[in-house]
Amino acid sequence: MVMGLPWGQRTLVMGVINLTPDSFSDGGRFERPEQALAQARRMVAAGADVLDLGAQSTRPGAAEVGAAAELARLLPALSAIRAACPEVLLSVDTFLAPVAEAALAAGADWVNDVRGANSLRDPAMLELVAAAGCPYVLMHSRGDSAAMDGLASYGDVVAEVREGLRAASDQAIAAGVQPEQLIWDPGLGFAKTTDQNLALLRGLPILRAEGFPLLLGPSRKRFIGSVLDQPRAHGRLWGTAAVCAQAITAGADVLRVHDVAPIVQTARMTDAIVRG
Repeated sequence: MVMGLPWGQRTLVMGVINLTPDSFSDGGRFERPEQALAQARRMVAAGADVLDLGAQSTRPGAAEVGAAAELARLLPALSAIRAACPEVLLSVDTFLAPVAEAALAAGADWVNDVRGANSLRDPAMLELVAAAGCPYVLMHSRGDSAAMDGLASYGDVVAEVREGLRAASDQAIAAGVQPEQLIWDPGLGFAKTTDQNLALLRGLPILRAEGFPLLLGPSRKRFIGSVLDQPRAHGRLWGTAAVCAQAITAGADVLRVHDVAPIVQTARMTDAIVRG
């Protein structure tokens, strides 16, 4: 159980709000605080349990903007959403400790670190998270946004992702992070081919058996487009829903998605079947 959340009783839905001009699916739509707040209200009304705010694109090829630019994008929206939606959990999607620290001070509840496993971007992050005592999402990835597509080489992708997440967890715990703070994310689409992403989805029970809650972020991703021959990110909703239903069946605890309303329905129906 992380921070008193009822893992295993129902699936949590995390809504993605990108505060960037260049994210792969919705870049530029929510750059202004008022746009982000309106989207947050829609997602909360649709049943989102957590909102994940990101001000640094992590799509393949994205350039890093640095902590100052990231904070300039993040804090106005975060402050507005925190004031208007006190009931919802807020996550900050960042791999930089100064950004995470400022976000937590402004009312964020979680840190979601896409560089947390295999390529920890900022070693100061672990000390910060340990001191804050907040939930910490360790995501498996390799390299940075510019390099990751060339690093998708695995003998056994499920085993190697598990070992990477185990090693990152051990490192975090050695730095003072409590095991109950940790959430694992296998990093669908990050340094993985379509076939490797599908293998990871089939192997989710192996990852869940390690005892950490699992977060999955399949939303609108390229591997779904590849399977469905759907080049438009916005055309991948039903493929995303299929992945989410399978992930719940395999033990996923949190689904990170753009399309909250239909995925909340998908999760509730799948929970009724799987969790009883």
